[in-house]
Order: sequence, then structure tokens, then C-alpha cells
Amino acid sequence: MRQPHEDIAAAVMEALAHYLRAVGESALGWYLDPEGDWQELDAAGWAYIHQHMRDSSPLLTLKDTPGGAGPYRFEYHGKSPHTPLVLQEPDAVSAVEFWLPTEILRERGSPWVRELALELGARLPFTSGHVGLSFNALDQLAGVSRELLPWCFRHPGMSPRESGRLSWKLGTRVPGVHWLTFLGPPVLGELGGASGLRARLASPDISVHELDSQRVLLTLGAEPDAGDTSLGHHLPLHREVARLLEPWLFHRPLPWGGFSPEDLRRWEHRFLD
Repeated sequence: MRQPHEDIAAAVMEALAHYLRAVGESALGWYLDPEGDWQELDAAGWAYIHQHMRDSSPLLTLKDTPGGAGPYRFEYHGKSPHTPLVLQEPDAVSAVEFWLPTEILRERGSPWVRELALELGARLPFTSGHVGLSFNALDQLAGVSRELLPWCFRHPGMSPRESGRLSWKLGTRVPGVHWLTFLGPPVLGELGGASGLRARLASPDISVHELDSQRVLLTLGAEPDAGDTSLGHHLPLHREVARLLEPWLFHRPLPWGGFSPEDLRRWEHRFLD
């Protein structure tokens, strides 16, 4: 989201409240304090969260458990254009991230996940967004990112977690192609709007849902698909959309998450080569 944090803070908190109504209020029980310690998300914790959202560029991390890579997580990386760090990064954006475990996908089904994504997206003035399968790992620990690399290349429909890094560099570019890909201004306008986007798509398994005149949701097939290059399953729907969006795709700067220069080029072009 390109808007200043002050303009979108209320929408982010409304989206968080809706997420908790959908998954259960107890899904998030801990938050990360400024010293890097986990604190219980009790009444005092929620008071801190609401107070912290009044800061100029807040960073919020909420989880279900203080240890390990748990199934539920919420992150918000707010950006205010007048703060010194943001002034040095012209492509900095505010970014929000909601996590669901694959168990809830199996229990409630992919239509439920898609509907939740639409309800969250409708509340947020995004330039881009996505929903897809991701590696849930403690990638801040030394060596973890390198361990994930072979799986990134084998399962091209899965992604490493990267919202924090993306929020400083993304601008109005599109970070990639996923099961659900949200497009807003300016990219959707440059594609000719929803009608222009539909005219460029050939597969009947790709749908375009209009949230409003400036924002759409692209859906690739009935459910998220990890793909498997070892079995020759290279996700043709993802490849079709990647070719269409190539002029607007974001290219990550090095260093990035344990990728070598060649690894990063291969991964970013996995649907184009």
C-alpha cells in the first residue's frame, strides 16, 4: 500500500479484527515488543498494539505462540513518508501479512480461503497483493534460507516469507504470481482495467473478479498448487500470468534471503524461462 501509514492505520486494524473473527480470537496470543521479546497479548498487550499504531512507522508482529514457527501470524510494516528512513527509500510501502495453516485450508476448503482474502482485500487500498502457499520456517536463523532453496525450485508455487524486505523496495511493482494475485493502480490501469486484463488471458481456468473500478483479484484454478518440477508439473496458469505481468514484476536486489545472484535470477524467472 503506497498510502502513508496514518491514512491506512484504521483499515489495517479493521482487517486484523476481521481476520480474528474468521480464525478465532485466540489464534493470536503474543506480540513482539521493541526489545525483541515476546509478550502476552492480553488487555494490556492490545492497549500497546493500539497505541503503537499511532506511531509514525510501526512494525507489528503477532503470533499464536512465542516459540517456533506457529500456524497463525500477523505482520504489519507501516511507513510514513516524513520519517528519515522512508525518505531514503522512495519505493518503500506499507505491507500487511496474514497467515493461515494448511490445516484450515483442508478443513474449510479453498473457497473459504478465497472469500476471506477478498474480504480482507476489500478493506485495504492495495497496489498489489497475493495469497499462496509459503514456507513456514524460522528463516531469520543462520542457514535456514539455504536449506529452503532446493524446495523453492522444486515447488515453484511456494514462496519464502519476505514481506518485511519487500516493504522497503517494492514500490508499485508486482512481487510475483500466486494462486490469488491482487492488482490495483497503477498496474491494472496500464493493463487496460479489468476488461483489458480479461482480453489478454487465454485460459478459462483463470478468473478476474472486480473489487471495484481500480482493483481486481486474479484466481488461478480452484485451489493453491505448489507444483513439482521433479514430476514435470510447472504450473501453466502461473506461467501464463507471469508472461502477461512481466513488464511490471519486481526484481529483488541482492543480497536477498540466502539466494546467490544466479539462484535469485532462476527463482524470479521460474515461470518465464
